[in-house]
Amino acid sequence: MPDIVDTAINAGSFNTLVTAITTAGLDTALKGSGPFTVFAPTDEAFSKLESGFVESLLEDVIQLRKVLEYHVVSGKIAAADLAQLKQATTTAGSDIKIDASNGVKVNDATVVTPDVAADNGVIHVIDTVLLPQ
Repeated sequence: MPDIVDTAINAGSFNTLVTAITTAGLDTALKGSGPFTVFAPTDEAFSKLESGFVESLLEDVIQLRKVLEYHVVSGKIAAADLAQLKQATTTAGSDIKIDASNGVKVNDATVVTPDVAADNGVIHVIDTVLLPQ
């Protein structure tokens, strides 16, 4: 089974995310043993951001890493377990809010496809990019 990065590449709908992960140098970590839970925004989610935001983020590696690490939680959290949580601490050190009262929301993002299996964790596809405060 492919790792999280290769799973995202193979899906074909995470080109911006994969570019960001590679630019930030997080691809090596996310190919590691993990396990990781990644809330993965689609290319469409990135397109919702204001014009020029992604490009400026790709030029500021420190800020880019903070944003990307805000999408990753250590450990493998399946959707059934996620629904039992109110929050989770990201690898950026900040908490994300989890609300399972109507589907599963992570902060303001909706999980559109849960439990995409990877060799070193799980991906939950989200429709909005999570931005740390």
